[in-house]
Amino acid sequence: MDKYIISGGRRLEGGVRIQTAKNSVLPILAASVLTDEPVTVLNVPDITDVRNMVRILGCLGCSARYSGNDIIIDSSSADNCEIPRALAHELRSSVFLLGSVISRFCKAKIAYPGGCDIGLRPVDLHLTGLKRLGVEITESNGYINCVCDKLAGNEIMLDCPSVGATENIMLAAVKAEGVTTIKNAAREPEIEDLQNFLNSMGAKVRGAGTGTVVIEGVQKLGGSVYQPIADRIEAGTFLIAAAMCGGDVELSGVNAENLSSLLHKLRENGCKLRIKNDKIYIKSDKRPVSVKSVETQPYPGFPTDLQAQMTALCCVCAGNSIIAENLFETRFKYVPELRKMGADITVIDRCAFVRGVEKLKGAAVVAHDLRGGAALVIAALAAEGDSEVLDISHIDRGYSGFEYKLSSLGAKIKRVGI
Repeated sequence: MDKYIISGGRRLEGGVRIQTAKNSVLPILAASVLTDEPVTVLNVPDITDVRNMVRILGCLGCSARYSGNDIIIDSSSADNCEIPRALAHELRSSVFLLGSVISRFCKAKIAYPGGCDIGLRPVDLHLTGLKRLGVEITESNGYINCVCDKLAGNEIMLDCPSVGATENIMLAAVKAEGVTTIKNAAREPEIEDLQNFLNSMGAKVRGAGTGTVVIEGVQKLGGSVYQPIADRIEAGTFLIAAAMCGGDVELSGVNAENLSSLLHKLRENGCKLRIKNDKIYIKSDKRPVSVKSVETQPYPGFPTDLQAQMTALCCVCAGNSIIAENLFETRFKYVPELRKMGADITVIDRCAFVRGVEKLKGAAVVAHDLRGGAALVIAALAAEGDSEVLDISHIDRGYSGFEYKLSSLGAKIKRVGI
């Protein structure tokens, strides 16, 4: 088990290239099961979640190998429809494989998926959508068992715009007989990216990025070489770090449109932003000003995956802020750790009331989940004195070379084994 040792109070300066989006790569890797032809996914981040997904593909009988930063998947020999319990518990995104595996084998078996402990994330919307396509589902002994004679297109209305359910239904419907229409679909950029990948294989999907996605089933999909989009959450984390620590930082390889809700808040904080092509430049020269409120919402609203980082920033802003978490009920687990650093935060139900302090102080803190862990790192970078961030395996699930990128910007951070 590793930890970070961080000496805070250093300004961040320089440039960093943003990794390929974790939340695009995982469903795209799951989609590779749909074809017998090779698929190459380019510039894949070296993170635990991706490595676990590759291990699951191997358990299904697929060949998945690294070639530099790329992953080449050959699913022609896939012969297993069961996703192992141990790996499903490690990776929430293993649930994406339900749609792909059912499409491939007309049956699938998966243990309830795991991932970060940030509250209930039921898969009922996934299962309801699959039932509408003709899948019979039983649940026993912690497993979900799915079987069908064939998949048939249908109209599916989601009770809420779930990203995972939207993507899983897309994966199941892409080779179903007839047309599937998903209404109240999630609109995240990663869903549009999945659509573009599927279409590069010969699928007929349209509407991703809007509330209605239409999938016209095809009989066969081919191979593809595909570059997924940039990781807007990694980009947002670095932007917030620059705002919190002060600095001049340029991010490259990022689509600013996908971060519009965060950029609006950073301007409220008093940061100067400049956007040109695939670059975002941020300058922060003085203590940030508080934003009065932040409410997490489905895209294009403020992303829940940046809520913890934004709360950390509000801790050192001049003034008070209210952070409302509308998507996950236990996503404030990091708050007691920020309090160890001198943060003034009160949590009531799903709202955090933050009173800005002049400076945070270094402390030993524990990462309980991926994004909360990232928030603790950037808080430690801005704090006076030294900090330790423990249990950084959570952070490794979503950030590739996090400490190296921060060090390149002038941060004093190192990974050490415990």
